[in-house]
Amino acid sequence: MPPVAPVGLPPEFAEPAERAFGDRLPEAIAYADLLATEGVIRGLIGPREAPRLWERHLLNCAVLSELIPPGASVLDVGSGAGLPGIVLAVARPDLHVTLVEPLARRTTFLTEAVDTLGLGATVTVVRARAEEAAAQGLTADVVTARAVAPLDRLAGWCLPLTAIGGRLLALKGSSATAEIAEHRSAVLALGGGEPAVHVCGTGLVDPPTTVVEVTHEHDVAPVRPAKTGRRTAERPARGRTRRR
Repeated sequence: MPPVAPVGLPPEFAEPAERAFGDRLPEAIAYADLLATEGVIRGLIGPREAPRLWERHLLNCAVLSELIPPGASVLDVGSGAGLPGIVLAVARPDLHVTLVEPLARRTTFLTEAVDTLGLGATVTVVRARAEEAAAQGLTADVVTARAVAPLDRLAGWCLPLTAIGGRLLALKGSSATAEIAEHRSAVLALGGGEPAVHVCGTGLVDPPTTVVEVTHEHDVAPVRPAKTGRRTAERPARGRTRRR
């Protein structure tokens, strides 16, 4: 593995980064350096990704904020190294962000990153699987996920964490339209509305970020196993039994 080193802010990304992060740009640069050093050392970011952090990760995630209303609660499922959750928390200090991640080494990194970046007032780290977080009653106005699973499984995990009327925002690539066509019926059956594709960051990132949006329209009752009746022969006979 090549030696790890902070990446700073490459000059070619200075202007879009300033537009995306505003006066929070120093925190964004500090986070990029954390990813390029500790993130690589701990295996959360591949060494080849370090030189491409700004275009492929930070800016790609930051433009998702175009779809999030002011003051919203955000729950980031499978947060990993904090993409997009920490990026959104840096770019949008008005948001209340919960990072949900099941692996201990990742939640350790996330907790350290939150402390280092001074995000403790608006960011919470929860070690749990999505199903466990839902069982704990966690919900948010917006649930985000990036490169976690196909849309049908993602909806099954994320819609229970999304408030009624809230939205799942899944960062997808060129497969977004095909995934919707394949999994639309499953999404609807899980209580979601019609999936929609949005393109974020036009003129800011190249290529723009593709996002699938699903509104949580109604809860779906869990399927319970059918009760099996006892056979008549198993019931005790009525009346007197014959003595032998």
